[in-house]
Amino acid sequence: MAGSHWRNQTAVTEFILLGFGDLPDLQILLFLMFLVTYIATVVGNTLIMVLVVADQHLHTPMYFFLGHLSCLETCYTSTFLPRLLASLLTEDRTISVSGCFTQMYFSGSLAATECYLLAAMSYDRYLAICKPLHYSVLMNTKFCLQLAAGSWFNGFLAITIFVLFISQLKFCGPNQINHFYCDPIPLMELSCSDTHLMLLFNFILVSIFTLPPFLLTLTSYVCIVASILRIPSTTKRQKPFSTCSSHLIVVTIFYGTPMIVYMLPKLNTLRDLNKVLSLCFTVLTPLVNPLIYSLRNREVKEDLCKAVNKCGFQKTMQRLRDNNLT
Repeated sequence: MAGSHWRNQTAVTEFILLGFGDLPDLQILLFLMFLVTYIATVVGNTLIMVLVVADQHLHTPMYFFLGHLSCLETCYTSTFLPRLLASLLTEDRTISVSGCFTQMYFSGSLAATECYLLAAMSYDRYLAICKPLHYSVLMNTKFCLQLAAGSWFNGFLAITIFVLFISQLKFCGPNQINHFYCDPIPLMELSCSDTHLMLLFNFILVSIFTLPPFLLTLTSYVCIVASILRIPSTTKRQKPFSTCSSHLIVVTIFYGTPMIVYMLPKLNTLRDLNKVLSLCFTVLTPLVNPLIYSLRNREVKEDLCKAVNKCGFQKTMQRLRDNNLT
């Protein structure tokens, strides 16, 4: 009976990402908003990567990790926004099953990698502020490379295991995902297979691969704040405290919003709220990271101004040469 039931089902070959289709009057506004956000995110993060690579003054552990973070954010936002922009512009919300799993794989891998990378960056700041005399010895080039490589490896390993399991599920219809990207939970709800073990496995996997870096990040910043508060001078406390507080805002958004999304009851009335909260860690975080982590730093601002002035100077000289030739 079970076998004949499965044979009578039609396998799903594509999914429909409903996204923000329930807001037809706002499609153009949403398209322009997401387009500007995507351009700003890519330009800002690419600028940071170029500065970190090109400027010798920024070849330090902190900026090494910032370069990796900017690269990651550029890739991360590119897994969501181009597809969302295309659907808003063309109203074609279909995505193939393989395309859906591919998007899930890369978005999940990059999100998990960011968890570890943020932990590595918080540990770097902990050593710099709390252990300044041992910083250069502990945070050497080899250790930085190991932390960065470990972040990327663990991030992709976690999601590889998960996607291999979830790809074994059967989808017989309906095929409408009430989200703007292939999120695992709404996707599993469409499966005609038994997903109880899969949901448990997802919870265990997320706990194993995200809880340790989250606790390390939290512990590092607690130690940093405690160390800053012990500084007697108020003026000397201001700069590191301002930097750490801005970092904590980004970390809270990145870790907090997914926790809320996946802990909220799976009710239809909360679907729209889940989509809005998901925008915080898929769109907002990649946009603000260059501002919070890089462009607020004096060294980056100085090097950016030098690069802009140099570019403007070269253009001026070229214009003068052109005028002389004419």
